Amino acid sequence: MTGETTVRTAVRFHGRSAQRETVRALLDGLRAHSGHLVVTGEPGLGRTALLQWAARSFRAGSVLHLGPATDRCAPATAEELLGTLRAAAGEAPLLVCVDDAHLWDAPARAALGRAAESPHTGGRIGLLLSVAGHRAVDPEYARLPVVRLDPLAPSHADALLDDVTDGATAPAVREQLLAEAEGNPALLLALVRRLSPAELRGLRPLPAPLADAGTLAAVAGRALSGPSPDAHDLLLTVSAAVRASDGPDVDTGLVLDALRHLRPEPAPAPAADPLPEVLAGAGDRLRFHSPLLRRTVHATAAPDRRRAAHRALADVLEAGGHRLPALLHRSWSLSVRTPVARLADRLAALAADGTVPASPRLRTKAYARAAELTADGAARAERYTAAAEQALLAGRPDRARPLLAAARGCAAPAAVRGRAELARGMAELRDGPVGDAHQSLLLAASLLAADAPADAATATLAAAVAAWAAGDLPACLATLSPGPVGPPGPVGRPQAPGRSPDPVRDHHVGMRALLEGRLDRAAPSLEQVVERGRTDDRPEALLRSASAALLLGKVDAARRAGARALAAARQLGSDALVPQALEYLAYAELRAGRHSQARVHAEDGLRTALRAGQRNTAAHHRAVLALAASIEEEPQAVARHVEAALATARRHGLAQAATLAEWAAARADLGRGRPHDAADRLGLLVLPGPGRGHFAVWRLAVPCFVEAAVLAGRPEDTHEVLTDFAGWAAFGADPQAAAQLARCHALLAPQDRADDLYLRALARHDEAGGDFERARTALLYGKWLRRRRRPREARGRLGTALAGFDRCGAGVWATQARAELRALGAAPQARGAGTLTRLTPQQLRIARHVAEGATNREVALTLAVSTRTVDYHLRKVFAALGVRSRLELARMVEQAEQDQGVGRSEKTGAQP
Repeated sequence: MTGETTVRTAVRFHGRSAQRETVRALLDGLRAHSGHLVVTGEPGLGRTALLQWAARSFRAGSVLHLGPATDRCAPATAEELLGTLRAAAGEAPLLVCVDDAHLWDAPARAALGRAAESPHTGGRIGLLLSVAGHRAVDPEYARLPVVRLDPLAPSHADALLDDVTDGATAPAVREQLLAEAEGNPALLLALVRRLSPAELRGLRPLPAPLADAGTLAAVAGRALSGPSPDAHDLLLTVSAAVRASDGPDVDTGLVLDALRHLRPEPAPAPAADPLPEVLAGAGDRLRFHSPLLRRTVHATAAPDRRRAAHRALADVLEAGGHRLPALLHRSWSLSVRTPVARLADRLAALAADGTVPASPRLRTKAYARAAELTADGAARAERYTAAAEQALLAGRPDRARPLLAAARGCAAPAAVRGRAELARGMAELRDGPVGDAHQSLLLAASLLAADAPADAATATLAAAVAAWAAGDLPACLATLSPGPVGPPGPVGRPQAPGRSPDPVRDHHVGMRALLEGRLDRAAPSLEQVVERGRTDDRPEALLRSASAALLLGKVDAARRAGARALAAARQLGSDALVPQALEYLAYAELRAGRHSQARVHAEDGLRTALRAGQRNTAAHHRAVLALAASIEEEPQAVARHVEAALATARRHGLAQAATLAEWAAARADLGRGRPHDAADRLGLLVLPGPGRGHFAVWRLAVPCFVEAAVLAGRPEDTHEVLTDFAGWAAFGADPQAAAQLARCHALLAPQDRADDLYLRALARHDEAGGDFERARTALLYGKWLRRRRRPREARGRLGTALAGFDRCGAGVWATQARAELRALGAAPQARGAGTLTRLTPQQLRIARHVAEGATNREVALTLAVSTRTVDYHLRKVFAALGVRSRLELARMVEQAEQDQGVGRSEKTGAQP
């Protein structure tokens, strides 16, 4: 214990919004009926804090707290327990908070579980239980609904640290604290308490290790109490093996073989069954339920026994030919902490050897361990930098930042400092203020120019990407100004021989020419980048090819390159590049008008970006999801994605993501028949002024603005931007722009010219493809024809528009088309009306119950069938109707019922 810092209570509850929403639903429901919920999570994640929050938030009745200490006097049966609770509740609702319910004895757990599952007649009782997440859920609670606490997201952990320290933590210390805590709030607070104020401010060196045995054991509490010597050896061997593995689990055979080496004396053969409760087995793999307990087992073991476990693992791995993990374990088996030059050199050489099979995660550990064992400052800095580069490839910027801080503390030549700045800039580009990333990358390019021109060129291009993301056109042009650029150099990976030095130079030249409006000079260079991507198998080169194709408007080429980049990144284990590949794929599908495919890629990209700690990339994926949802009858989803995208965009200066998100919100307004709101939003994005949107994006929103302004009675606002859009269409980088321009002219044209312009726009759509944009033009043309009293022609155009909207899932615009057709006296069949006829009678009954909000269990009780039968039929319903959620199903059933009602009234002449 080195510190004296007093940690003040956090002012607010950080994170857990989804979990609190679930608990809030339980509390709100107690006004009408009983309910129950289980909260689970590893030690330190805040189970108790969530129960305390629930108790403070409950205002409808009283709160009763039951803890493990009361289990001796707990009633033996569910009926007795319920009777006690009803007596405590009286007429008002009662919230019962049971912390650490897993510590109750078996009869009390059984009574509590049965009480939770009973109907609770005669009272409104809410049971909120917390159980440990470092072990399997007790069978008594296995059937209850569960809300799981996961580690805090980086932004929430960062906010918690600021909250308890008043923002007084030095940046380098902050990075190490967040990395060591791994999102565990109790561990983060314990680490802060351990440090003195001087250490927090970076004025004194931090203790090593930062998360020591005492700190980890204090947070783990009683979760590891009392294992037998054999069980402890098993736990220690698994925890040691995970340190040199690619994930949270390890091979069972490796562990058992190491145990035989660890206990060579005559003894029964080690067995992995029955496992200690903190371990889980799946097939031939073993893992801890809790990462915190895994770290605690390793840290609290006797030093001699810990080194013996690593030595045993090294022996087994060496015999199997696994050189890099074996050498890592050998280094951890050393009894001294002093530098060992020969072992450090071997570790660094193996980590750098591209022929050695190893993931970026494993190479990160090898480089970092080599740095720890290195005495020379320059070599140590180079190895910490290499470890950070591999951590970025592995999608772990949280691990890269402390490694870069360690490298910064060592004297190093310019080339090494340049590589460190390049890695730091790439981390900030994906998860930080892009203005800071731009400056870091420019510094990296200057430091690398003399000794590593290939990496300098990579840094320069990345700096231009940062300026692009920020919407800073002058900075982007200045970064791409003519100068010496070299061959591409993916940082931290061996270069393949024989690669052409041209792609980065071509990308520089083409990108700058495009920004200057000189397509004749941009196209040849960018086409070279696209073409080289056809024969390259490196994810970095393929991502450049996809980017160049998007700049040229070649969406099919961008899709091909993006798909190949995705496959290559996954094959290499480069988790950092997967979200970027999915981003390019999503943009390509969006530009081509394939919103459903864009949504699929963006959903996958959002998940991978969040896992990789890339909030900026996640913001771009959220913007794409908002644009996709803006045509799909999902206003709540649009608002949710727009809000999340803008939250990150505003903090980190992401002008491109912000413009896309605002466009999505405006397009949702336009689709729902609110042109005034849409015109107001879009005017801020496209009209000249300081608030105009991103320089490469705002023109894409011009057709929406023209439509909204005309429908809102403000056509005079469109003339200046339409001139700019005409130049953009002539530029040729957007395949839809020519058709959209003709549509805009038709909207603004006098009556005698509009007809020809609409027909010209439809002809251009036929050339460019894309169901959604063509259907929008057909809808506007059909509206125009109907108002000119040309019903037969209008019906044809509106029917075509409806078919196009249904085909691409644009439910918002399909609703408009149906309304126009009804105004003509037609009775168009809704998307749901026809498809519901595909269901069997039993499937239709289940679909209607689910659409009304019933759970599968409630449907089973109503229809007197098993829950399994309902699950089976519901899967068939989803497949038959092409829906992906219960919400989509409810909308389809509701629309079908409405259209059947409309059809009946039209047939009988009834008035609504």
